[in-house]
Amino acid sequence: MTQEHPLGSVIQGSLSQGLDVRLHGDISVEEMRVGKFLVVQGTRSKFFCLLTDVSLGTSSQRILADPPNPADDFLQAVLAGTSTYGTVELAPMLMFTPTQSELSSQNGHHEDYDELELLPVKTIPSHFSQVFDASDRDFRMVFGWEDDPHHKNFAIGQPLDTEVPICLDLDRFVERSNGIFGKSGTGKSFLTRLLLSGIIRKHAAVNLMFDMHSEYGWEAMQEGKGVNTVKGLGQLFPGEVEIYTLDSESTKRRGVRGAQEMYLSFDQIEIEDIRLVGFELGLSEASLDNANVLYSEFGRHWITSLLNMSNEDIKVFCEEKQGHAGSIMALQRKLKRLENLKYIKGACPFNYIDQILESLAAGKHVIIEFGSQSNMLSYMLATNMITRRIHSAYVKKADHFLQTKNPQDKPRQLVITIEEAHRFLDSKIVHQTIFGTIAREMRKYYVTLLVVDQRPSGIDNEVMSQIGTRVTCLLNDEKDIEAIFTGVSGGGNLRSVLAKLDSKQQALVLGHAVPMPVVVRTRSYDQQFYREIGISDYQDMDDKELFAEAELAKSDLGF
Repeated sequence: MTQEHPLGSVIQGSLSQGLDVRLHGDISVEEMRVGKFLVVQGTRSKFFCLLTDVSLGTSSQRILADPPNPADDFLQAVLAGTSTYGTVELAPMLMFTPTQSELSSQNGHHEDYDELELLPVKTIPSHFSQVFDASDRDFRMVFGWEDDPHHKNFAIGQPLDTEVPICLDLDRFVERSNGIFGKSGTGKSFLTRLLLSGIIRKHAAVNLMFDMHSEYGWEAMQEGKGVNTVKGLGQLFPGEVEIYTLDSESTKRRGVRGAQEMYLSFDQIEIEDIRLVGFELGLSEASLDNANVLYSEFGRHWITSLLNMSNEDIKVFCEEKQGHAGSIMALQRKLKRLENLKYIKGACPFNYIDQILESLAAGKHVIIEFGSQSNMLSYMLATNMITRRIHSAYVKKADHFLQTKNPQDKPRQLVITIEEAHRFLDSKIVHQTIFGTIAREMRKYYVTLLVVDQRPSGIDNEVMSQIGTRVTCLLNDEKDIEAIFTGVSGGGNLRSVLAKLDSKQQALVLGHAVPMPVVVRTRSYDQQFYREIGISDYQDMDDKELFAEAELAKSDLGF
């Protein structure tokens, strides 16, 4: 269907409730899909809209009482379009009112798009305004194009029924915290890897990824019945991505190349870290309160000192320092579980976090793999310990830049990716964790979050309202759907769109990095994607293929 062929006419509507459109007789209602991008041509302005609902209508109740015989094709054809018709509901998202000079230019070019001003919708089109399919030019006018030299655009996918790229503005994407949501099995990990590839390729920010299931660094299983794998970021961007592992044995078994071992020490664990994993450890508030007594006495060596205490030592300590012996003994028993974590040592001779900071400052992207240490206790503890120190270093860098105002002192924008985000951002603990602080600070210190989660309803409402861009796959739970639209104006019109997504390779994208909400068929993460982002033929070969290529080259040269 071309844009010159109208689909229907606006018959009624309001700014708050959207537009009702009656389809023309030659347009099948089955061609209309929830999430479709349509354009309404008003008298003066063009309105860019999202289709939110489809329904059937009749001009007479008699037709409902006495419908035509299913075999009577002639009568059905006579009624179609006049007595029976389809209607759709549209949610206007943006409007464009051309100037006289723009009206005189019918064929726009790429260079013209930056001069066009798209505005929030403040009015609605008049009765009987015609509705059209969006053209390629309309999509480019709204979402830009990937090779735009003025913006760091990255194509995340395509519309449901058109082969034109939908782009995210990565500069706007990384300047706020963002979320990737969807129930289990909808492809969140592949979508996350896709977006991180775009950030790396476009040099929009540096990334720190806490890879809970070891699927972002070197390779991951491809979804489906086969046993095929897809390349991780370390293979796609050699020399730009560094992989650290908290479980070197697992990393070696999986054949990951170039991974560096990483360790943390008891001396680096603070009470805030223990409070975050209090549920996993089964700690009471009394035990956490007594941890403060221990910290006041022993400083950063408080855990090592506690683990080396006997029951008699604890009793003597409590008599001298007004602690509670029972609570401290319980704390000691619970903290002994940390000795089972492979990456925790009594003392670390080398500061790995400083090394990560140096890599990030040099423009490298860092992935921390957990291997077999991926239980929630291990993941939450290590992630919080590392992030807190990196955030502290970034605060100092930002303050220094504010003082010197030297562009060379400006910190690189950092995006921190965490999975199972609701465990870090739950309402009960969010105000006590570094992740809640980062989410609320937005871009103040050049650090933002990319949260990946299947339960957005478990994230604190204040934090959700600060999420800049939300890329959401299928969700079924009403609480989760409601959480997605926290702080979103006009979110009620989009609920039906989100509920009707396919379970694979479809997502609703809305927020700061896109001019208007849009449903996309997400870009495939496959061989074609590797070629599109510039992976050379030799980078795309495994060792056997490289050896065969070398042998063939030798034979061609007569060796």
